[in-house]
Amino acid sequence: MEGKAENLRCDCLVIHEKIVSKVKEAMPQEENLYDLAELFKVFGDTTRIKILWALSEAEMCVCDLAFLLNMTQSAISHQLRILKQCRLVKNRKEGKIVFYALDDEHIKGIFSQGMLHVKEG
Repeated sequence: MEGKAENLRCDCLVIHEKIVSKVKEAMPQEENLYDLAELFKVFGDTTRIKILWALSEAEMCVCDLAFLLNMTQSAISHQLRILKQCRLVKNRKEGKIVFYALDDEHIKGIFSQGMLHVKEG
């Protein structure tokens, strides 16, 4: 397998200037790329994915999420805090109960696209 990997390197001495320039112009700012990478890191945790899936179906409180996922309220709250910091979820208070939902339709879209990709294979 190592021999194949060596054969994949680029041996050309010519830089395709038009392509490189086009891509360079379109390249987002470093800070935006960093933020995007951080966003995708948040999706790298199964518990957070389960929470996002549940919230894509309905607004829920911590107690409901804890019961659904068979976890402690403390563990759910910890994950919700991370999701909220990344602006993936929002909350609203109704009396003493705090309900959580996906922050906006973009989140549902990202999540849906990811599921389509996973099921595609």
